[in-house]
Amino acid sequence: MKLPRLKSNEMIQSFIHLKGNPKACVCTEPLWYIPYNLFIPFATVYMLNLGLDDIQIGLLASIGMILQMVSAFFGGVLTDKFGRRKVTAIVDFISWSIPCLLWAFAQNFWWFLGAVALNSTIHICSNSWNCLLVEDCPKAKLVNVFSMIQMCGLLAVFVAPLSALLVQEFSLVPVVRCLYLFSCASMTAKFVLLYRYSTETAQGIKRMEETRHEPIHKMLLGYKDVFLKMIHSRAMLIVLLVMVAYHVTDTTTVNFFGIYATQTLNVPESLLAIFPIIRAAIMLIFILLFQPRVNRLPYRPVMLCGYGLFLLSHLLLIFAPHNNPWYLMLYTLVEACSLVCIVPRKDSLNALFVDEQERSRVSGLIFMAMVGVASPFGWIAGFLSSIDRRLPFVLNIAIFILVSVAVLCSKEITHLDRQIRETNDQPAFYE
Repeated sequence: MKLPRLKSNEMIQSFIHLKGNPKACVCTEPLWYIPYNLFIPFATVYMLNLGLDDIQIGLLASIGMILQMVSAFFGGVLTDKFGRRKVTAIVDFISWSIPCLLWAFAQNFWWFLGAVALNSTIHICSNSWNCLLVEDCPKAKLVNVFSMIQMCGLLAVFVAPLSALLVQEFSLVPVVRCLYLFSCASMTAKFVLLYRYSTETAQGIKRMEETRHEPIHKMLLGYKDVFLKMIHSRAMLIVLLVMVAYHVTDTTTVNFFGIYATQTLNVPESLLAIFPIIRAAIMLIFILLFQPRVNRLPYRPVMLCGYGLFLLSHLLLIFAPHNNPWYLMLYTLVEACSLVCIVPRKDSLNALFVDEQERSRVSGLIFMAMVGVASPFGWIAGFLSSIDRRLPFVLNIAIFILVSVAVLCSKEITHLDRQIRETNDQPAFYE
């Protein structure tokens, strides 16, 4: 698949001419991204304010990942059995609308545990939503469609100062409660509108018909062949390692950066919403100005550059001085530069090995394996944080050193890079 050269107005023209499910997915996505970016910077600090400790927060993260593994196992089968559109609508409501209500009225650990249990079904709708987005979308438009989705997320980050201003003006707990209530309303509207303006995909109709009289337990047995193929594929194993490494480190950063910044480095809670804005601005500039050129480069040097920048950002964080938010902004800038190198290649390597005819089951197994391997690390990071709040980020460094060595030694990535050099063909997309 030849990498398209984006003209200055190509993204706008692509959006105007976008039709069907891709348009419905892109247009409704801000209704999820905006509220998510309003509450997520304060999520763990909100837990601390309600009496949870570091170990409990880490335990919730681990429980969530274990339950996500279970939901991912059933995700592919449910998506095939009941259809992409219906599964997306129902599970989105279960995994986001109801948990937002629980978070809004939470009083103790058990409220958060209930919310985490329901929110852990997200990998079912992640699977079905991805199928809904891509299956009827022309391949030539995939790059632009995923870029639009990515831009929705990055642009939504710029609403985060609103929550920071509210926290600064009022106290954190009542403001975050209101943000969760707003999130419930906005996300529910997104799910209803997406269901209203989408249609079942051609592949979805085909799979529903093929599985109409097949019991779910028999469909689950069909995972055996897919699983055996995965574990005997060196390429799939390197993809899984890359994805697990990113999932673990991202979960650790999301859960413990806010605690470390406010409780150890004495950064005001109201500033937590500023750091995602800096990260989003850097990534957005990169996507618009440099992404097409970088996409033509071999994988290994770009990934290793990203991992190197990630390690540098975490060293900056570990040795950050107290009472100096400007220094944390430098950390955020370096981390953003690392993510624009790592994330597209992580997603691209995954996409290269997915069988289009078995997309839902293969994706389900990948999510399940990824979350299953990563699940203990939430509790481990919480335990480390209870000893020293810098230690979760030392864990991140160790994980990315390991994956850097694997990428450096991978023959599969060497073969892929050789193909890129010989044909200047880029088979990936930026998600």
